[in-house]
Amino acid sequence: RSTVPGAAETELLLLQKQALAEEEAAKAKQELLARFLQVKLSREEQSSMWGLHKVRTLWRLAQRKTKDQELRQDIEILSQTFSRVMDCKDGVIEALVRELEEAEEQQNRALRSHLHLTDQLLQLQRCRLGYLEEGFSAQVGALKAEFEAER
Repeated sequence: RSTVPGAAETELLLLQKQALAEEEAAKAKQELLARFLQVKLSREEQSSMWGLHKVRTLWRLAQRKTKDQELRQDIEILSQTFSRVMDCKDGVIEALVRELEEAEEQQNRALRSHLHLTDQLLQLQRCRLGYLEEGFSAQVGALKAEFEAER
């Protein structure tokens, strides 16, 4: 009987050792699996970060391209608008230059007419003054003759 319980104990110990070894192997396997999964998770996170970075970069590139096209269109529209405004202002300037030339011409004509009329007025006044001087001289002569006659 002592061998049987000893053999049973040995067998029990052997089974416990095997169970313990199996547990440790399972635990080691589980730890190895956990490490593998953590490494895989960190790689996936890193890959996800790179993918997200690439997506953001492409998105920004697309936005820049769109904004570039919009700005170029705006510049073209503003350029055309500026050209139209400049043409309009050039037309106004040309019209004002023509009006100024016409006004200067009109002013020159008015000045010539004024000078001509002033010359005519001066001539008329000189003629009148001549007649008045003749009349005065005649009266002075008549008065002198009358004075001489009375003397």
